[in-house]
Amino acid sequence: MTRASVVGADMTTFGVHESTLSELFAEAALGAYDDAGVGPDEIDALYFGNAMGGQTENDTHLAPAVASQVGLAGVPCQRYEDACATSANAFKNAVEAVEAGIHDTVLVGGVERCTPETGLGTGEMTRIFASASDRHYEQPTGLTFPGVFALLTKRHMHEHGTTEEQLAHVAVKNHANGTRNPNAHFGKETTVEEVLDSPIVADPFHLMDCCPFSDGASAVIVTSDDRADSFDDPVDVSGVGHATDVVPLSAKPVPHATQAARDAAAQAYEQAGTSADEMAFAEVHDCFTGAEVMASEAIGFFEDGEGGPAAAEGRSSMDGDRPINPSGGLKAKGHPIGATGTAQIVELAEQLRGDTGERQIDGAEKAVAHNLGGDAATTVVSVMEVRG
Repeated sequence: MTRASVVGADMTTFGVHESTLSELFAEAALGAYDDAGVGPDEIDALYFGNAMGGQTENDTHLAPAVASQVGLAGVPCQRYEDACATSANAFKNAVEAVEAGIHDTVLVGGVERCTPETGLGTGEMTRIFASASDRHYEQPTGLTFPGVFALLTKRHMHEHGTTEEQLAHVAVKNHANGTRNPNAHFGKETTVEEVLDSPIVADPFHLMDCCPFSDGASAVIVTSDDRADSFDDPVDVSGVGHATDVVPLSAKPVPHATQAARDAAAQAYEQAGTSADEMAFAEVHDCFTGAEVMASEAIGFFEDGEGGPAAAEGRSSMDGDRPINPSGGLKAKGHPIGATGTAQIVELAEQLRGDTGERQIDGAEKAVAHNLGGDAATTVVSVMEVRG
């Protein structure tokens, strides 16, 4: 098997857009073409991520529709749906297809429209998001994702002493990072006091502990090892892990451990022949501040129970020893579900190429992305490194 490399990457701004779904994806895809210096005639397949289009767009046949908008009519194209891990799963499958020699070069990305521009209100969009939770035991009770992650985080607080103030430090850090990212939904700093004074959404989460609904798209171009050297600044994909867990919270043996993330991280590090200690930074799925704390432990950046104190001590800040979410994360960058996974890959690629300006992690040679879906029941972890 050959290795895979990312040779092109781009994303739209995340926020509120008036563009259609196809227009948003085309903006990111054409940007990735330009970044790689390729045309659609050099793309063998489209691996496309969209989680909620069947409900939000009344469109369940999206892959060929968007393919024709980016010059790919006629090539194999497939839509992936795996809740918030949707485009990370598309990326994982694209990498495997390239490594197996099925395709030489693949366009992979995702898109979602989640703001009121869809014509749907916050309540209806919250219900649609909640369709990724357990259908039999959670949805009928009205449990939505703020509640899901609040329960996981409360258990973490019970076991490890994590505090609301430590969670607030995660929000402060990611908003500060978001001010350095021109594609971020939120470019405004906040303070611990402002986070703790914001309204309670689901104990222990305040409004400022929660990521926003966003519109946006992201795309990357994945090619084979023997083609990568013909591109400028390829970034190697050295490992991708994918694991699942039982869905109902009540059935998880250790819910706050987010076991799927631990399993996926172990797979990715083993494939890459590396470890968490060698990662210069991480992009993790911080849909809520507690989710970042749990993720930071699951991917091995901190020992169990250290994620909260580490955030408060500044260890996960840009100038800390274990930087997390230099992009601003979901918390500040935004969260268009189907686009989030490959947006993390865009950040890794640009950081490892040294192209992120004010938020650049100096000397970054290896990095890891963690993207979860649903009740932390699906996680994809990707390790990338500077081409040697």
